[in-house]
Amino acid sequence: MSMGSLVIAVDSSTTSTKAIIVDSAGSVLSQAKVEFAMSTPRVDFYEQDPRDWWKSTNEAVGQAVAQLSNTDRGRIKFLCATIQRQSFALVDSEGTPLRPGILWLDGRAAEQVKKIGSRRVHELSGFQPDTTPSIYKIAWLKDHEPENLAAAHKVVGVHGYLTHALTGQWVDSVATADSLGFLDSAKLDYSAELLDLIGIKRDQLADLVPAASVIAPIKPSVLKDWGIKQSVELVAACGDGQAAALGAGAIGMEEAYLNMGTALVAGVHSPRYQIADVFRTDVAGIPGQYVLEIVQNSGAHLAGWFRSELGNPELEGRPDPELDKAAAQVATGCGGLVTMPYWNAVQSPFWDPIAHGAIIGLAGAYGRAEIYRSILEGISLTMATNLHALANTTGVPLRSVRVMGGGQRSPLWRAIMTDCIGLPLTSCDTEEISAMGAAVMAMAQTDAYDSVEEASKGMAALGDTSEPNLKNHEIYLELAELQNQAYPALKAIMDRQYQFSLRHPLH
Repeated sequence: MSMGSLVIAVDSSTTSTKAIIVDSAGSVLSQAKVEFAMSTPRVDFYEQDPRDWWKSTNEAVGQAVAQLSNTDRGRIKFLCATIQRQSFALVDSEGTPLRPGILWLDGRAAEQVKKIGSRRVHELSGFQPDTTPSIYKIAWLKDHEPENLAAAHKVVGVHGYLTHALTGQWVDSVATADSLGFLDSAKLDYSAELLDLIGIKRDQLADLVPAASVIAPIKPSVLKDWGIKQSVELVAACGDGQAAALGAGAIGMEEAYLNMGTALVAGVHSPRYQIADVFRTDVAGIPGQYVLEIVQNSGAHLAGWFRSELGNPELEGRPDPELDKAAAQVATGCGGLVTMPYWNAVQSPFWDPIAHGAIIGLAGAYGRAEIYRSILEGISLTMATNLHALANTTGVPLRSVRVMGGGQRSPLWRAIMTDCIGLPLTSCDTEEISAMGAAVMAMAQTDAYDSVEEASKGMAALGDTSEPNLKNHEIYLELAELQNQAYPALKAIMDRQYQFSLRHPLH
């Protein structure tokens, strides 16, 4: 197996593209990373130059390949690129962007969510009415930039854009195109009803192929620039969240993955299409399956916000060992302090695009350490509540959680999360876990494995396991009851705050 096929795996994320070259055991032979910028031209607007998606991919792959010997370069057979989901571009027939791409964290479409979001859209697409799915931002373009939308030869997500750059074809995977919000996800095809809702023509969207299928050979000119002489084929990917599950080997309904990144994303695989308020439903990287996914946009970003705005200014938001040490000395539950961690609105389980955060119970006894710990507890309690609701919905109890992302490197936050969930958390030793998921899909096309599932189990690298403190877990169950009452009690006030902010904006 040591001289078997190699694959290139790409993770085109929000601010960088990573490329790794992997063998069938999941060993990373080389890797590279190229960063790129995003812009915030207005409050809640997040945009990017789509050309940077390809430029960074081209450079990262080229750098990773350059680290290999000529012999190893000749072993490369497939490439698969997972991507940031819900980000998209309007392009002409040559692939030239007509305007900046709009990103997944863009919040401009709150009014469009209110106007066209419905239970029916959720049933068809798998996504609750929320500012994240592209469909609502495309509706915003319909209202505010109709000329750009009408002129677009294609409306494509990052995967469709990269596929065109790599192969010259306008093709997308069902497991990446789903995040646009136009898919009838149960049928794995575009929904005429959803296209009509916005006024998008089907021929403005890329053709669809199954996840983990071979799309086409990569253009010889691209391969030549990378220093690759043989043919390499492109494999249809899935979104970065679904890919992280594959990279962690979490493919059963009883084993969840939890990515403690900028946002918190967790979920399980499902052999059938189903919807519920607590999760959104993604098309999986395993053909014929789905991922039932919990989403909390305020994850490590929120902890970083506290450190940046209220922590040691010399650290500029970076991890603060002294703050962690002080927060670790605070009693479990912070004496009843409750944080609603909705700084970036609330997704699972309420899906309210205008909700915001709150810290309830502040008194003079609380300082920075207590508030910081309460924020970490608030994020973790919300995740624990969501995971247990997911298991109750599927009827399959969770046995374990595979944890990944930068947040799990904090011993304090890892311990809080473990105690809140009340289940063992096993770390994933692979640094670029989403890229490894793409490698799994690519390697499943070689002779090394017979399926994506087999490749996922064979290539996952697991690390240490943290066990829950059951006494702390009982305290968190009680605190979770208080937290779960907070949003319903404050919803009417937050609605009025939103209307106030429209009349009297902060900036």
